[in-house]
Amino acid sequence: MTAREYASPQPTLIGAIRSQDSSQTRFGKKHCWWQRRALTSAVLVRLTILGSGSNGNCAYLETDQTRLLIDVGLSGRQIRQRLLAIGRAPEGIDGILVTHEHFDHIQGLAMIGSKLAVPIYCNRLTKEAIELQTGLRFDFRIFSTGSTFEVGDVPVDAFSVPHDAYDPVGFLLHTAAGNIGFLTDLGYATKLVIERVRTANVLLLETNHDVKLLQEDTRRPWSVKQRILSRHGHLSNEAAAEVAERIVSAELHRLYLAHRSTDCNRPELAHHAVSQSLAKIGATHVHLDASPALP
Repeated sequence: MTAREYASPQPTLIGAIRSQDSSQTRFGKKHCWWQRRALTSAVLVRLTILGSGSNGNCAYLETDQTRLLIDVGLSGRQIRQRLLAIGRAPEGIDGILVTHEHFDHIQGLAMIGSKLAVPIYCNRLTKEAIELQTGLRFDFRIFSTGSTFEVGDVPVDAFSVPHDAYDPVGFLLHTAAGNIGFLTDLGYATKLVIERVRTANVLLLETNHDVKLLQEDTRRPWSVKQRILSRHGHLSNEAAAEVAERIVSAELHRLYLAHRSTDCNRPELAHHAVSQSLAKIGATHVHLDASPALP
């Protein structure tokens, strides 16, 4: 796949505000956020997708006390540029959460993790794979898959997902304004996966490919197509739609369709598949985002 797959010219901010008590709910492509108003204070949590696609994945989360990157699959230069575009800099990052060791999730580690000495949170097998691939030294903070750990004021659940990496995980981040789930790079959703993300208020869900477009693609050898379609590959639009049906709850109000292939998918195909499933179960409260800006 080509670099255009993740080279969106501007970062995309996404988010929501839990609609409870005196809270408000807002959505928007340019500035979206979580905010819960209490009697004496307001909580602001900001999530920005810096890149999403088979050639590069990176998200930025900011709370009152903590600034995190979830995966760093863009180049260090791109990450810096996209953070600066939203008024932030890599030097202010408190930690990097890594789902697994594939290049489209760790490309920027040399600059962000090594040169800036930002702590990297991953499990032991992912650490070993990163060291083997990069030959660099990092400030690793090791968690056990299936555990909950904290980075600043953000508790993080790390749960196992089926993918062809050493020990791949998904994340559920608990913030004062709501729970944010990251569920990409998986061949199918296990019962454990469904259980872990069911409390998410906002979820990034993989819609990697349209099966027909993938099968017709002439750029990929059959062995690569088999890997993508396997139970340790990537979710198709139809598979993601089934996952959406299983995880939807009253708590989920924004679903972002992520890790989408430019060559083997289109935003309208992903949106149609998932929206049909949500409509079937009457989940009209879920705001579905398949923005073409971040394939």
